Amino acid sequence: MTCSIRILFVCHGNICRSPMAEFVMKDMIRRKHIETRFGIASAATSREELGNPVYPPARRKLAENGIACAGHRARQMTKADYDDYDLIVCMDRNNVRNALRITGGDPEHKIVLLLDYADRPGEEVADPWYTGDFNATWDDITAGCEGLLRELSGVNG
Repeated sequence: MTCSIRILFVCHGNICRSPMAEFVMKDMIRRKHIETRFGIASAATSREELGNPVYPPARRKLAENGIACAGHRARQMTKADYDDYDLIVCMDRNNVRNALRITGGDPEHKIVLLLDYADRPGEEVADPWYTGDFNATWDDITAGCEGLLRELSGVNG
């Protein structure tokens, strides 16, 4: 990637929360015309959903907000991602633990929780796989991405 800030969003399966965050963030930076400043992707900590598209209710929630996610296929995070990305933004503490296992550690303090950027340190993005509440997940992801974008770019949400 030739962009200046590279972000990898991470969740368990890479079919709900992390692709939602990926495409929400891409939409935010597109609307602000700063796409060239960022490289955004997402990945899973597990192998359970490899190759699968965004989960239909997550895809619908994105579409309700005018955001497309066509072409996404779940992939697993790799150790090399640690060097390839400036931030590895996890949806919950289990994702952090699994990302640390995959990377073998976090000496550069790149592995963080998304909601730390929404002034909700330590809180986790609601997991719609279990709750079915994609509205709560949308709210969490939007708040986290807005805060992250503010912090990284100085651009207001």
